[in-house]
Amino acid sequence: MTEDLRSEEEARADRLVRIGQPPRNRSEAMRKLVWVVPWLVFLSAPVHDLTSGHHTTLATAAGWVGWTAFVAAYLAVVFRTMGRPYAGWTVAALVALLGTLAVTLSLTLGGSWIGLFVYVSVSCGVALPLRAAYWTIPLTTAAMMLTGWHAHDLDDAWGMFLVVLLVGYSMTGVRQLVRTTVELRKARATVAQLAANEERLRLARDLHDLLGHSLSLITLKSELAGRMLPDHPDKAAQQVADIEQVSRQALVDVREAVTGYRRPRLPGELAGAQVALTAAGVTADLPAEPDLTDVPEDSESALAWALREAITNVVRHSGAQRCVVELVRRQTLDGPMLELSVEDNGSGGSGKSPGNGLTGLTERLAKVGGSLEATRVKHGFRLVARVPAGVPVSSADVGSPA
Repeated sequence: MTEDLRSEEEARADRLVRIGQPPRNRSEAMRKLVWVVPWLVFLSAPVHDLTSGHHTTLATAAGWVGWTAFVAAYLAVVFRTMGRPYAGWTVAALVALLGTLAVTLSLTLGGSWIGLFVYVSVSCGVALPLRAAYWTIPLTTAAMMLTGWHAHDLDDAWGMFLVVLLVGYSMTGVRQLVRTTVELRKARATVAQLAANEERLRLARDLHDLLGHSLSLITLKSELAGRMLPDHPDKAAQQVADIEQVSRQALVDVREAVTGYRRPRLPGELAGAQVALTAAGVTADLPAEPDLTDVPEDSESALAWALREAITNVVRHSGAQRCVVELVRRQTLDGPMLELSVEDNGSGGSGKSPGNGLTGLTERLAKVGGSLEATRVKHGFRLVARVPAGVPVSSADVGSPA
């Protein structure tokens, strides 16, 4: 169940727009473009100025050319920064072009074009190196103020002062956030790869320890049987019987090893429960790394199965918004017990009788000396599984003097 939910979560994340990565197809390119286009709202003033008829035909045509070049350069800088950025000199040239167009159009066509400096500031914060962005953003703000003063439109310039200054620095923060997200994604992939490599190494080491001696013994006895076969068939038959016995024992050892690898572990199930509940939109409250000292492997495995079944019910049937998982040790008359409690605020499913999952879980816990309780509570459903947490203390041991 956990593996299925993880694969579904990865597939869903894979379908989303990838932060800091280039688009893989036209659909992703359009979705990334949607994040850029709405911020062109400050260009409405220049468009209104060009369509108002206040300028000559030549000035209007030149204005449209300048406006188109400015928008194209801005989209080229910002959109490419979201994927495969341009080289440093290309970015610097485009940002310089944006600044030049902003100053030229504002001086020649009036204060309605002051808003272009917002995009120059955004381009500095998004595309330039951080050290360069930290001084080019205030430089852009100063250029806007000087342009407004020279165009006798200082009031509009003062109105845009904080916008131009703060939006540029805020984009540097967004840029850092995107970079951190990308680095965390890479680090998570690296950790997963290292964990997989370590697991492969452990499996190889265990199989070598299990089979190395057995296969060496089989090889030795096979050679002995081959040498004894012509003159001592009875002794050769004994060697063949020994080979069969060693082979059977090796097969048993391998099966036990594979069973151990397949056995669910409680820490892994807790991590999987966190992923499953988060993917289902359920607020999860789970314990930290569990203390499994002296807990038998069979007990831990049964409790891990109980947690998996409980989380499956919460995700698929309960409709809950919150799930609380608790893991505590209790001392009982039968000895120490490890108790797992899973409580949610959902409906608890539609069935009136225990399902096959809970029935099978009850049987699994009973095999290791545990028990299961599944009850409705005031605001949801609660499942409690208990397993032995150590060797039970006999009555003789309890009554013996110290």
